[in-house]
Amino acid sequence: MDLKNIIWNKENYNLFINYLISIKDSKYEEFNHKIIITKYPMLGIKIPKLRSISKEIFKGDYKSFLNIITDNYYELVLIKGLIISYLKDLNKLNIYFNSYIDLIDNWALCDTFCNSLKIVNNNKEYFLNIINNLINSKKEYYVRVGLVLLLNYYVEEQYLDYIFNIITKTNSNFYYVNMARSWLLCECFTKYSNITLKYLETNTLDKFTINKTISKIKDSYKVSKELKEYVLKYKK
Repeated sequence: MDLKNIIWNKENYNLFINYLISIKDSKYEEFNHKIIITKYPMLGIKIPKLRSISKEIFKGDYKSFLNIITDNYYELVLIKGLIISYLKDLNKLNIYFNSYIDLIDNWALCDTFCNSLKIVNNNKEYFLNIINNLINSKKEYYVRVGLVLLLNYYVEEQYLDYIFNIITKTNSNFYYVNMARSWLLCECFTKYSNITLKYLETNTLDKFTINKTISKIKDSYKVSKELKEYVLKYKK
């Protein structure tokens, strides 16, 4: 399909759905079902192909596409998130940002959207306000989006105290929030081990989060054997 020049009406959108169905991979769908829990039916299309499709749509009349797209399939939700993530204008992004996060119901949609949102790199102070709002939400994937944005764009020395404070205060019963906290803390450790060790010395983290962090540190090829052994003292 000529996704760049297509007119997004109901007829062409249905043709697009049929196109997606025609390139689905049953084995990949089966694999995805094992690692992703979602309410959306899956087709089984790999991320590189979905990125390629999204970029072609973005080059054309993406606004009409975003107005007509449905959430019938997991892949459609992912394509929508990718297109939104390519926006370079904050005002345009704001039109879609919150409504898209409302669609997120699993780690893969969350993380793919966040690590594609390169606009954050040049607007870090602006996005800190957004992250604060997300972190304070009672919704699991709002909080995870905030944490994964920190993971992707803010693991720098100037933000470490802020990150440690966020990790401490987002003590949660949500599994995918605590996994993100652990992942974020591990990333801080791999880049700033001395500073992060000082945080670990006085941390009040729950057993799951601290132990999962240590597990991730032990799995990291960026951390020395000596440090991997040392952090075991913080295991609960």
